[in-house]
Amino acid sequence: MQLTWQRDQINLILPIAVICCCLLINVTTAQEAQQPWYENLPAVAMDYKVHIDAGKEDCYHQYVKAGATFYVSFSVIRGGDGMAGFAVRNPAGEVVKPYQWQATADYTDQVSPGGYYSVCIDNQFSRFAGKLVNIYITVVKYDAWDRYAKEIEQLQLNLQNFTSTISTVERNINDMMGYQAHSRHRESRDYALLVDNNSYIQTFSISQIVVILITCSIQVFFVRKLFEVKSGSKSRI
Repeated sequence: MQLTWQRDQINLILPIAVICCCLLINVTTAQEAQQPWYENLPAVAMDYKVHIDAGKEDCYHQYVKAGATFYVSFSVIRGGDGMAGFAVRNPAGEVVKPYQWQATADYTDQVSPGGYYSVCIDNQFSRFAGKLVNIYITVVKYDAWDRYAKEIEQLQLNLQNFTSTISTVERNINDMMGYQAHSRHRESRDYALLVDNNSYIQTFSISQIVVILITCSIQVFFVRKLFEVKSGSKSRI
């Protein structure tokens, strides 16, 4: 009788334990799914080329961990007058980079409070021409090197100069990547201008050739008309 009662208790407790384990696994998986995949990386760099339709505004959101450095730059590659509106909002919803109608701009937040930044490209002043825009975003966590230095200190290794040098190199690399992004923006814009000028010159040249051929044909036709002699006409001599 006692064995039967214990067996019933085990049969009752076992499904409850399995259900609890499943719930814990689901909660953990959901929390991990909400976190961006790049959250634990020391540095992230992203380069986008987006098309903004005429009279439209597009916004893009980037997650930045607290204490990290956030940098964003934009450049209009082609379209219309070559300028667009650019604005940045911090995680609190405040406009830290007001709208300005310009060809290129950038913004840097050295110590981010953490959260999602909103980067908006405005093309509402252009009613007919769409814009091709290049967006470059970097998120760098310099405190990762500090954690590395603390781990080295725990191992009783005196590598402070080494870690300081690495940190300086990392900052210089990040600045260099920003300059390279500006160079790529200018290169893309110059290439687009070159392609447009080539297409314009080619179209204009072909049009001139067609006009010259038509004009020459008309002139030849009327000159031949002047010297044309009708076979049925009678001579007065």
